[in-house]
Amino acid sequence: MSGKPAQNGALRALYTPAQRKRRDESVWTLVQGILAPIQFLIFCVSLVLVIRFLTSGKGEAAAHISILMKTLTLYTIMITGSIWEKVVFDAWLFAKPFFWEDVFSMAVLALHTAYLLMLFNGWGTAHQQMFVALAAYATYVINAGQFVWKLRMARLQGHTPMVAA
Repeated sequence: MSGKPAQNGALRALYTPAQRKRRDESVWTLVQGILAPIQFLIFCVSLVLVIRFLTSGKGEAAAHISILMKTLTLYTIMITGSIWEKVVFDAWLFAKPFFWEDVFSMAVLALHTAYLLMLFNGWGTAHQQMFVALAAYATYVINAGQFVWKLRMARLQGHTPMVAA
């Protein structure tokens, strides 16, 4: 069930028929499908604002607000994704087919949370806080890539999950 090559070289399905049915019938699948592109759009805008601040010194408040919006969206998608995983796989997190995506998601959460701690506790300069946000964004891009790869793999297997980082 991991999506890894089976002994004969074929890919194992991400979902059992029962899991696929639960996935297709769950409102949380739709929620994830809506939140993922919203989070990506916020990320893109925020990345531009952060880079603008780091290169010009302009727009510090806008950059911080955008990072806060990105982080709030990330927490929301992680909570609803955990609910989705419980409904589909009967595990809140670390279900076998998405184990490594969930592991990497913890790094994404940790870095976004480190940014929040720095911001709200006044730790570091604005530039240092923004660099932590950029590190969080780099892990987010890798994690989103993991989920896109799983989506593609599932489509190639004839199944279309709507999950994201």
